[in-house]
Amino acid sequence: MKTEHIVSALEEVLHQFGMAVRWEKGRFQGGRCTINGEDLIMLNKHHPPEVHLAILAESLRDLPMDTVFLRPAVREAVETIWQRHPHTLREALLEEDEADAE
Repeated sequence: MKTEHIVSALEEVLHQFGMAVRWEKGRFQGGRCTINGEDLIMLNKHHPPEVHLAILAESLRDLPMDTVFLRPAVREAVETIWQRHPHTLREALLEEDEADAE
């Protein structure tokens, strides 16, 4: 399955969870954020589909994925990304803080 199709499928899943996905041009990395109380995923139009896939997969990490249907190829792509990067950025920062406190 092409990366672009996986990205589209993940956009649909995020919409099911009530999250908007915005595609913008600019000098930013992209990711999940909250604006005026609304959960939002920002994707940079200048980035390749592989980056979009990684951002969307990371955005789904703490959502109840067992409550939505994903085609096997889409689920496999997400799980592969999660295995490559087992910690979220938030978890990595917490681990750093705990190490600094010791």
